[in-house]
Amino acid sequence: MNNLNNKKILLIICGGIAAYKSLEVIRLLKKDGVNIKTILTKSGAEFVTPLSITSLSQSKVYQDLFSIENEVEMDHISLSRWADLILIAPATANTISKLANGNSDDLASTVALASNKKIFIAPAMNVRMWEHQSTKQNIAKLKTYNYELIGPIIGDMACGEYGEGKMLEPKEIVNKLKIYFKNLKVKNKLKAIVTAGPTKEYIDPVRYISNKSSGKQGYEIAKSLFKKGFETTLISGPTNLEIDNDIHLIKVETAEEMFQSTLKCLPADVAIFSAAVCDYKAKETSKIKIKKQDEINLELEKNVDILGYVSNHNSLRPKLVVGFAAETNDLENYANKKLSAKNCDWLVANDVSNKSIGFDSDFNEVSIFYKNDKIDKLKYKSKSEISDELVEKIVDHLN
Repeated sequence: MNNLNNKKILLIICGGIAAYKSLEVIRLLKKDGVNIKTILTKSGAEFVTPLSITSLSQSKVYQDLFSIENEVEMDHISLSRWADLILIAPATANTISKLANGNSDDLASTVALASNKKIFIAPAMNVRMWEHQSTKQNIAKLKTYNYELIGPIIGDMACGEYGEGKMLEPKEIVNKLKIYFKNLKVKNKLKAIVTAGPTKEYIDPVRYISNKSSGKQGYEIAKSLFKKGFETTLISGPTNLEIDNDIHLIKVETAEEMFQSTLKCLPADVAIFSAAVCDYKAKETSKIKIKKQDEINLELEKNVDILGYVSNHNSLRPKLVVGFAAETNDLENYANKKLSAKNCDWLVANDVSNKSIGFDSDFNEVSIFYKNDKIDKLKYKSKSEISDELVEKIVDHLN
């Protein structure tokens, strides 16, 4: 199904060499049946012409805030109300600064500030401009104003430098818009919970027990669920990863914190426990740093079993509970034992003795074990692809 057909999108094209990509964005949107109106800023007109835009969009290009012709045909308020969505691509550092600080000295900024619609911004600028503290502060402001940031990406710049600040490719921008409209069509969203990353179990204020989990697979699963229209909550142990603003992120450290956060997020339709929760914790935690000694006796006790608890409580249990297992040997035997012991519906297992997959890798290879003894093997591929395949199976199961 085409989620963009007959949608009305207002495209704002700002200055910068990336403005040429906006022409491809228009072409792709028109191909999907979108009605497009365009605002071209004064600096944007230095890079693309109104004629090229009109020939692709088959619609008038708006430029001057105080044009009598514009105001008669469609004023800046009506223009902002006409659209189902506003896309600013490319969005320069200057435009981002204007919107973050409430300035409206041209048609583009006036329409954006007058709008009551969702606004997507696709930044494009030099890597040093993107990394500047003022830009970071302006982006943070826009996020609080409910602007949706898409990109930028890391790559070669037109100026010859390399780094983050390159505008997202047109196809990816259009895909983001498709996902947005698709999710709007879901009237009663299914709710999903994902746990990800390691936990830290403290011995004293500076030392802890943990593991090598990066959280990458869990984060990708959360993204895949969101793309499929799930209302997604990600409960994450300590990682260096980022997640889309539309995915509710809860950060925790210990297994107990992850457990309590999980309980607070229930009920849910799906719960995926991909976190590598430490099996043990220190029986007693020192309130002060333990000084170096020749020998230390560390007494451990079992940690809370989050997967087992949720799977075995009927009043809390989601429709589908998926557990994860990282093994170094005899994977099938241990996976089936865990599937039975935890009472989860599916168990996703991988062999982490293979250094090219699993912990801290962008790639994985997993097997999905089911209660009916069926096994699905997802061969070596990126963790994002693994996640998409897993979520497709989840959607099919729920349907």
